[in-house]
Amino acid sequence: MSMPTSTANWHWKNKNVTHPWAKEWFKHELTSIELSPNGEDAKERISVSDMTEFDGDVELGQRKSKLITIFDVRIVLNWAGVASDGTEVNGRLTVPEVSHETTLDKTSDYSYEWSLSTSSSPAVDALYTLARKHLTQALEAKLDTFPKAIIDTHGKDLTIAGSNEPSRTGTPNPAASAPATATAAAAAAKPVTPKPARALNTSKVVREAVFMAAADDLYSLLSDEKRIPAWTRAPAQSDPTPGADYALFGGGVKGKYVSLSPGKEIVQTWALQSPTWPAGHNATLTTTFAQSSDSTTVTFSLDGVPTGMEDEITRNLDGYYIQGLKSIGYVQLVVSPSQQRSSSRTPSPKCKRASKVTKKAKAKSSSGLSAGAVLGVGLGAGALALGLALVSPRFSQFLPLALRTPFASAFASASTSSPA
Repeated sequence: MSMPTSTANWHWKNKNVTHPWAKEWFKHELTSIELSPNGEDAKERISVSDMTEFDGDVELGQRKSKLITIFDVRIVLNWAGVASDGTEVNGRLTVPEVSHETTLDKTSDYSYEWSLSTSSSPAVDALYTLARKHLTQALEAKLDTFPKAIIDTHGKDLTIAGSNEPSRTGTPNPAASAPATATAAAAAAKPVTPKPARALNTSKVVREAVFMAAADDLYSLLSDEKRIPAWTRAPAQSDPTPGADYALFGGGVKGKYVSLSPGKEIVQTWALQSPTWPAGHNATLTTTFAQSSDSTTVTFSLDGVPTGMEDEITRNLDGYYIQGLKSIGYVQLVVSPSQQRSSSRTPSPKCKRASKVTKKAKAKSSSGLSAGAVLGVGLGAGALALGLALVSPRFSQFLPLALRTPFASAFASASTSSPA
């Protein structure tokens, strides 16, 4: 018997559509922009000639029968135009962030980084001013259609069609109502014997990410009822005390807090409200926070995942927890290569952009260690030379030049004053 669509579409699903679809969408849609800012009869023309860079992540998720777009990308465009005197004008435009917040929520404003390649002149400068005003308006109108394009193109891949859904609008046959009612009453009168719980084979799923944020702040985001909806985009229930219930993603995940150590660790039972998750089964999610000088490593360790659901749970932790935090501005610096789970299959880690901040920090740390090592070797060699020189003046040749003369004088004085 087919599963009702309301049930089949309840559990979490994710689809990454970054490459090639999203990249091709941006290139096709944005390079189609052509403007005549002063009217068709005027000479001024502005257009997007090419997209030279595209970087980021684009995903479509389904949660509780709702499709949710999750994306954060950076694009670099070449723009071109014709000034009023016929001069061909070229420049570059970077849009650092195109995300759910800028396109749909409108909680963040678009920002632009402009540059002009053509030599300045009154006509060129006038067109540059027009481009900064009118091209941004045209870009935002295009970018705002991106979430709908994701759903229209890929929504069918996540949502099960309703062709097999039983109709609930028909009128029952009165003649059949009585037997049906009697049968239902008889079934209700029989005592129901609960089936013994079936032993489950389970495994552990571990995901790690490094964020440029303080451990206390990340701890608060994951436990404070008022802050959780910022990254889950859904109502939440949370009383961060041992034994208290919590519910995330509008009830999609439920459990109880086991123990909490502010800024260090959260231990909680965890159950996915999905037909694919065994009824009555609870896993244990342990979230740890390891803060360094400029970032915090967050480790999500979910123990008790039913065998066969590891891939689904891995996608959910990446898509809803890690990407959720990233979507509200918590920059993900590194995804640890040590991410693994205890089952025999190894998930494919998602490649992330390496942070320039992390590279600079590593380079600085490396150079600092090298300088310290050189200084230590230099001091050790100097001390050794000085000790040998005290034993015999022949070794004074190993001393730095600045110390040889004072040392020789002091040694001669000491030799003169010594008894024969």
